[in-house]
Amino acid sequence: MDTERGPVVLASDASHLYAHLEQRKVFPIVYNADDVLSGYDKLKTLAASERHIIPGHDPDVLRRYPAPSTALQGLVARLDVEPIA
Repeated sequence: MDTERGPVVLASDASHLYAHLEQRKVFPIVYNADDVLSGYDKLKTLAASERHIIPGHDPDVLRRYPAPSTALQGLVARLDVEPIA
């Protein structure tokens, strides 16, 4: 996804949480842990930096990125701008 800060990689299920990618942790229920770790490496090659990778299920996305309006705070995040945290 191309944005004003450059391409952003929406990791979806390839990385559920920031901690998985940042600490190379594997979700507890996987078929092949080595494949998951290879997937993390692939995400990193697709993104300009780890700040350009958005995990698929982390509620922390809503803290790291601003909402488009105060009415949407905690519900929607703008991924096209730099993270605030």
